[in-house]
Amino acid sequence: MVRKSIQDVTRRIAERSRETRLAYLEQIKAAREAGPNRASLSCGNLAHACAASPDAVKAFYPDKGAVNIGIVSAYNDMLSAHQPLKDYPDLIKAAAREEGAFAQFAGGVPAMCDGVTQGQDGMDLSLFSRDVIAMATGVALSHNVFDAVLCLGVCDKIVPGLLIGALAFGHLPVIFVPAGPMPSGLPNDEKARIRQEFARGAIGRDELFAAESASYHSPGTCTFYGTANTNQMLMELMGLHLPGTAFINPGTPLREALTREAARRAVALARDASHPPLGQQLDERAFVNAVVGLLATGGSTNLTLHLLAMAKAAGIHLTWQDFADLSECVPLVTRIYPNGKADVNHFHAAGGFAFLVRTLLDEGYLHEDVSTIAGAGLRRYQQEPFLVGECLEWRDGADTSLDPDILRPASGPFQPTGGLKMLTGNLGRSIIKLSAVKEPHRFVEAPAAVFRDQDEFLSAFEAGKLHRDFVAVLRNQGPKANGMPELHKLTPALGLLQDLGYRVALVTDGRMSGASGKVPAAIHVSPEALSDGNIARIRDGDVITLDGEKGVLQVQVDRETLERRGTENPSPNRSAFGSGRELFAGMRERVSSAETGAVTLFSS
Repeated sequence: MVRKSIQDVTRRIAERSRETRLAYLEQIKAAREAGPNRASLSCGNLAHACAASPDAVKAFYPDKGAVNIGIVSAYNDMLSAHQPLKDYPDLIKAAAREEGAFAQFAGGVPAMCDGVTQGQDGMDLSLFSRDVIAMATGVALSHNVFDAVLCLGVCDKIVPGLLIGALAFGHLPVIFVPAGPMPSGLPNDEKARIRQEFARGAIGRDELFAAESASYHSPGTCTFYGTANTNQMLMELMGLHLPGTAFINPGTPLREALTREAARRAVALARDASHPPLGQQLDERAFVNAVVGLLATGGSTNLTLHLLAMAKAAGIHLTWQDFADLSECVPLVTRIYPNGKADVNHFHAAGGFAFLVRTLLDEGYLHEDVSTIAGAGLRRYQQEPFLVGECLEWRDGADTSLDPDILRPASGPFQPTGGLKMLTGNLGRSIIKLSAVKEPHRFVEAPAAVFRDQDEFLSAFEAGKLHRDFVAVLRNQGPKANGMPELHKLTPALGLLQDLGYRVALVTDGRMSGASGKVPAAIHVSPEALSDGNIARIRDGDVITLDGEKGVLQVQVDRETLERRGTENPSPNRSAFGSGRELFAGMRERVSSAETGAVTLFSS
């Protein structure tokens, strides 16, 4: 039985979204009733669509009863998370042929890595790449020759972008096909220690690079619980993966078998007129399950943006207040770095997703009666896949945690509230990843030190000017200003200062990444500085209160003084040109606020 608190939020979302959701469902109903898309194409259209296909495919192509699977992929061989996707299309095509169907590579989408662009000019494009990916997915599927879709992607903006784009074709069944995490490398806490050693000048760049290379060392997703792995967790909670597939390592027989099975399942869904397509499957219950999973695992703060955007694409109006209310009643049940020492491979071995689903369902935190691509409710996802010979089979996962330092039952959690929290006060609204911050550091009250960007902060740090209590304020980092880059470059310096005993915190209208760590950080501040937010009115020395437990973010300056100051907001140091940034000027002008998902695709 779902808890009343979860039901209340779900009901509120449904009521708030009634008109927009109904309009969306009417759109996909009309598209579905139009029948197989290929049936409406002329002979010339069809000939163009299969001109490069094998003769066996051409023979089936005009047959409106033949199933064609569209593949949309984020493959590139530069980025570890997406390099394993190279061979997926051939596996999918072969599996589809075995089922009397066929598949075509519909199109590729860009996939940039925040790990590569961290602190660089290209990071200003990162968040906007999500909407570019959504549009690229729409272009890939716009030929209207597909009966189902397989989306291949893993990392930060890629999965949300793929899903937003796919929801524009919500009359089709859609399955997400992951690649899995790389095997464990250098322990995450050791990596963090070495970064801080470099920040204080105790080691050189050679030692730092060696440590980083021991952490990020092979194909697959980075193993910490950042945005990429949070995406994978949520795709399973929303019933878009085959059960238990998120954290199977790439390059293994089991991973290959699951990729083939995804193709077979897509064919089966395309042939089953009774199964709800993507747009019907992802209702308000599915999105509440996703938010619950995010809070229960202390997942990436980036999903407080992406889930709002994904929900809007389905006609559902999700808000930060929904996150806040759910956070008060959903317990934290995992400790995965940066919320603990373990990585996602350790989490998987401890019972992983199967146990997580079981305990959250058993304690009434998830909606069980949702549609999934597995053809059953969410209970199906407490099973794990195994390869027996050449055959896949699913078995019930662990019913107890195999390591209570990593994974606990919802009845005995690490903390009774969620890993993320909303802060409010005279600076607006913001998000904090509280699960990564130890209790003694959750309250900071100190003078503001205002910076224009990361480089100005790091220059002050290197000059020895920040060995004191302070709240670093980085403004003009919001969506309208420069695309809302992640500010993870600040983490080693802030972490070192905190370890030295100083009370430090960060307040910014930018982002801190899925790896938001041990220093309290009020991020995504809305309204942002460029939208006349009070973060632009802060001056050096103003006392700021950040209370993570009570959910307060306040500058100790009276309203009249703030209003009298005006914003006097200096322009950011960063240029609007270079690394492709000039191409995104229109998106900066159009983008919505962080608390509405930082979206450029939809009219407000």
